[in-house]
Amino acid sequence: MPNQNSQTSSQTTDSSNPEKKRYYEPAPQDIDIDNFRKVIESRRSVRKFTKKPIPVEVLDACMDLALLAPNSSNLQPWTFYVVQNPGKKKRLVKACMSQLAAKTASELIVCIARTDRIDEMAKRNVNEFPFPEAPPAIKKYYKYIPYNYKTGYLNAFGNFKKVAFKVARTLDKQMPVSAFSPADAKLWATKTTALACENLVLALRAYGFDSCMMEGFDEPMVREILELNDEQYPVMVIGAGERAEDGVFFPQYRFDRELFIQKV
Repeated sequence: MPNQNSQTSSQTTDSSNPEKKRYYEPAPQDIDIDNFRKVIESRRSVRKFTKKPIPVEVLDACMDLALLAPNSSNLQPWTFYVVQNPGKKKRLVKACMSQLAAKTASELIVCIARTDRIDEMAKRNVNEFPFPEAPPAIKKYYKYIPYNYKTGYLNAFGNFKKVAFKVARTLDKQMPVSAFSPADAKLWATKTTALACENLVLALRAYGFDSCMMEGFDEPMVREILELNDEQYPVMVIGAGERAEDGVFFPQYRFDRELFIQKV
């Protein structure tokens, strides 16, 4: 189902070229910043949940909001497995080291980064472009962008790109970040998938539920449970549900902002 955007959009005329129509989407001005801040500040890593289930419509809405996360070239290199089969869920809890957050969660969601369907998603961007026909520039872009993330058999193409980019930079040519190895491609997909994970946990909080983002899991076991291929990478397991009264173990604290924010 295509994502629905509540914002009003239109096409306007380019003043420099009256024959050319440009897309225009106004930014909404009625966002409640206090509630937005409350969602972010109240999001915690909850280690214990109640038995209250997350309504289906709420979980679906949160998943839809996760899919609206910014992502590289709109290639959307992710899959989210909502593990509800009792047998698989029991095994997944074990794979998560039987953490309390996993054992008590109403829902367990495995977030997967993918590098195995870049070509497919590039084609979808052209075929499902939200105009009657994708502009020529879009078609050209999605014809070539998959090569930015491909590395080829025995990394031959990745090595070629690495040398070519190095030569180009000696000629003062600016080159984009590219995948020179399968590890680079995995990192690209993982970074993008993590953005969607953040959307998901904030959406859950906005709906009155909570989460725990778990990296402590047995990856080979998770791969076996979900039957993943070698180009599908578990990023995290998110436990979700209603926060128990004693579900947060310690107060939240952060170090001095000067350690992290540099204005140059």
